Formats: sequence, structure tokens, C-alpha cells
Amino acid sequence: MRVQDAADQALQKIGVSNQQPELPAQSLLQLWQQSVADSADLPAFTCIGQTLSYAQIDQLADRVATHFHQQFSLQAGDRIAVQLPNLLQYPIVVIAAWKLGLVIVNTNPMYTHRELVHQFNDSGAKAVVVLDRFYDTVAAALPETGIENVMVTRAIDLLPQPKKTLLTVVSKALGKRPTLPSSGFASFSEVVSDSGQADYPLHSPSLDDICALQYTGGTTGVSKGVMLTQSSIMHNIAQALEMVNVGDNSIQNNTIVMPLPLYHIYAYMLSMGLIPATRGHSLLIPDPRNISAFVGAIKNVKFEMLCGLNSLFVSLMQDKGFQKLDFSALNKTLSGGMALMDSVANDWQKLTGCVVSEGYGMTESSPIISMNPAGFEKIGSAGIPIPGTQIKVVDDSGVEQEVGGVGELVVRGAQVMRGYWQREEQTAEVVVDGWLHTGDIVTVDADGYIKIVDRLKDMIIVSGFNVYPNELEQALTQHPEVLECAAIGVADEKAGEVVKMFVVASDDASLTEEQVIEFCKSTMAGYKVPKFVEFRDDLPKTNVGKVLRKELKAQEQAKP
Repeated sequence: MRVQDAADQALQKIGVSNQQPELPAQSLLQLWQQSVADSADLPAFTCIGQTLSYAQIDQLADRVATHFHQQFSLQAGDRIAVQLPNLLQYPIVVIAAWKLGLVIVNTNPMYTHRELVHQFNDSGAKAVVVLDRFYDTVAAALPETGIENVMVTRAIDLLPQPKKTLLTVVSKALGKRPTLPSSGFASFSEVVSDSGQADYPLHSPSLDDICALQYTGGTTGVSKGVMLTQSSIMHNIAQALEMVNVGDNSIQNNTIVMPLPLYHIYAYMLSMGLIPATRGHSLLIPDPRNISAFVGAIKNVKFEMLCGLNSLFVSLMQDKGFQKLDFSALNKTLSGGMALMDSVANDWQKLTGCVVSEGYGMTESSPIISMNPAGFEKIGSAGIPIPGTQIKVVDDSGVEQEVGGVGELVVRGAQVMRGYWQREEQTAEVVVDGWLHTGDIVTVDADGYIKIVDRLKDMIIVSGFNVYPNELEQALTQHPEVLECAAIGVADEKAGEVVKMFVVASDDASLTEEQVIEFCKSTMAGYKVPKFVEFRDDLPKTNVGKVLRKELKAQEQAKP
């Protein structure tokens, strides 16, 4: 059976058409305007104990848009870098940019000088909005870029008095408030305090407009800007809406806990698109690594949805405060961005009573390709292709595989990117005849569910046998004393490569290398068993929480 046939049957089974759904709006701005028009007083975003309604966010965005137009002289098509963590300022700045037709360049706040220079110059950004604690790095990079204007905000800028003054005094006393120069940038706080009339040319976007340059993590060379259009993102929102609203599982007016950074495409599409489309409420978590603050932010909130990924679920479940939360309202847990371990999914369901719905996608697909539909979740799979998405599985020679076969996933649909910004050759390598080559090795079962076997580039070849790190990691995390692990291939004169496993053990564990190897021998073929085991206190991860196997390999290769 063709994998597409299996996928189509899966959609039919859950009562969803395989055709591209109708768009909820013709642009992100129009979608936002609709939500403001009919849900003005509903809560839109909450952060640091402060909640703003749809109307309040929109009013503040008008003030910022006026400043962008009048003081920064920004026009439709200009690129603006947004270098902010999850704060209320983020949606305000982004919506202001939408109103002017600016192209969002989402920028990781933790970027180094080198990374900022590359992204600012590659995108041709004319302005940047940055949190005060990251201003010094931006300022040092500016002379090497074409950035003409900077807006700086503080985390507390939108807090009401007297809380704002109190936190200002405390942060100064603790030495946690960065010292900024007296000039050279615009103050977000001053801009939003100006209650004058909105005065800017409201842009009317077309579906063909590029609305974001979303930079990849650079795992396959230099970081590239993915051109996402109004069309690609709006089509993806429409596709996702069909999947999350299967049967009686409407997410209308839901509160979603959003710890994943909004500058990442997964969280961006959800909180800036899917949630406003359902008039929902995003509870933003600025620093998900601070688990105690995270739990404190949600402990008194009835939330229906939580968005996360494997490593975050592990950290939360270890926290005693989280274990005591009331999960009675939680009916959807979304997982994406990295492989979800079966053991983690099972533990999460036991603790919260909520099944984890794993999805799959990539920046180049705006981002969702597949999802586990509500009520039809299959643990260990990345779900079924969303409506309007065609898939194939091809081997190294490009030969299409049938159900059960293993190969690279290629995808076609309206959510696929226009291409890489100013990189036609690299675009042509990835998008061939309209098909996006994902670089992910998958298999599709007879029920139409996709299982990610591994990234093509992470595959380990032991004596000619293909070994997939995800498979090994899934197996080892079944050990009760293993919290996290990561497998890489290391050079071996005889086998070409052998497996090395990095292990993070639980606090009270007395796990040894021999015990890890013996456990692996009982669960996997001999050539897959790690030859080396190294214990770590933690594993290197991206800000999104993906384990950086590439960094582990680099560390290994750097050893004498």
C-alpha cells in the first residue's frame, strides 16, 4: 500500500477531509483583527502575573507601529529583528510589525556577537527590538551591520504600579538590572506610554507576502533564512485547526501554557496564529529552565493545553511542586521539536491524566507536517499527515517505499516555504519538483501514522549496519535510573563507527557503565550496543530543548 493511501484512510477514519481546509483569514493580521473585533475583552496573553486582553494588546501595538513608522521610517517589506524571550512585549511588537507589513526576523536572545552579525546582515534587517539584558551584545554587533534603529525593553515595562516600581528597586539592589547608555535607542516603555492617536499606514497583506524570515539552527551549515509567506503560515493554521478540533475536542477559548520560545516557529505559529484563531489565551513562560518559577506561574491557573517537548516534560515531572498541581482541566499536551520518548509519554499520562499528542514538522513547512489527532493518539508516533499534505517515503536511490518501508520523508503542501532567503541553489537541493526533502528517516504504518526513525545526518553506520540514535535512546530511557541519554557514532578502525552513549542518571542512582551496557544488551542487537558510556550531569541542548548530538560529537572529536 502507498503511504499516501494509508494517510488518506487515517484522515477519513477520524472524519477529516484530506483536502486543504479553507483559510480562517487571508493573513495573520486579518486573523488578529477578527479576534480583536469579536473578542476584545477576552484574555490574550499573560506573563509575569500580568494579563492583557486582545484589545489591550492591539492598542499597544498601534503605539509601537506608529513609532516604527514615524521615528524608524520603516515601510512594508522592511525586515525587523525581534530579539525577545516570552514576554508580553513580544506579541505587541510582532503585531505592530504586521500592521506595517514588516518582515519578522525572529532572533534568539542568546545569540553571540558572531551569530547576530550574520543574521542581521543576511536578512538585511533595518531595526531590532531587544531585551535590556541582551543589549550590550547587540550594541557591540551594530557597527558591523546595517541596523539603523534599536528599541530596548525591560521585562517589567508592562507591569502595573506599584509592582513595577517595587521590582525596579529590588532588581537594582540585587545588581540584576543592566546599565544602559543614556541615548542611542528608543525606550519601549516610553513608546507604549504615549497615548496619542495611532498614525501609520495600515498595510493590507496579500497571501504572497513574505511575513517572516525564520532562521534555521545552522545544523547543516550556515544558518539560512526560511521565507515563510502569509500563505504558508495561514494554510498551516487551517490544517492544524482541523486536527485539534477533531470530534468534540474543540480548543475554543482554551488557555495554553507556552514555555517554548516564541522566536521558534512551532511556538510562533501556535501563539500568534492558532490560539488567536480560537480566541485562546497564551500563558507565556519567559524561562522554562527555571522550573520553580514555571510552576509558580501556572499553579493557580486552570489550563486546558500545555505545549512542550521531551526534555521539558522530564524536568517538570521531577519537580515536587509540579507533581501537586491540579490537572483536572488539562485535556491536550502537545509535543514537538524533538523525539518524544515512550517512557516519558507514559509517565506524563500517569501523572497528569493527559495523553501526550506528538507532532512533527520543520521550519521549512511553517512548521507542522503531521499530528496525533485528539482521541486517536498513537504513542511513539508523530501522528498522521495533516489535511492538504502529501507524503512519500523514498530510499537512497529515490525509489518510493510502501507502507512499512524505511526511507527519507518528502512532503508537498501549501505550508511548504517559498525557499531560503537569497539561496536559490540550496533551495533547489531541498525542494525538488515541489517536494520538500525533510532529511528525516521515517516509516509509515498501515494506519497512516509516521514514526521518525532518525535524522539522516545522525545515523550511525556500524560495520555496514544502519543504527539510529533515537531507537537506542528510546530503549535506554526505559531503565528506571536513566533520566536522559544521547547516542552518537565515534570512529572505530574495525567497524567504521561504534556507538557511544552519554547518560544523565537520576540523583539517587548508583548506575555504572557495565550496568548500562548490560541493559542495552538485553534490549538491542549486539551491533547497536554502546561500546562506550559517559555519564554527564546534563546534556547540551538548544534553547528549544533539543539535545545537541552535533556538539557531543564535536567534543568527542576534540579529545586528544
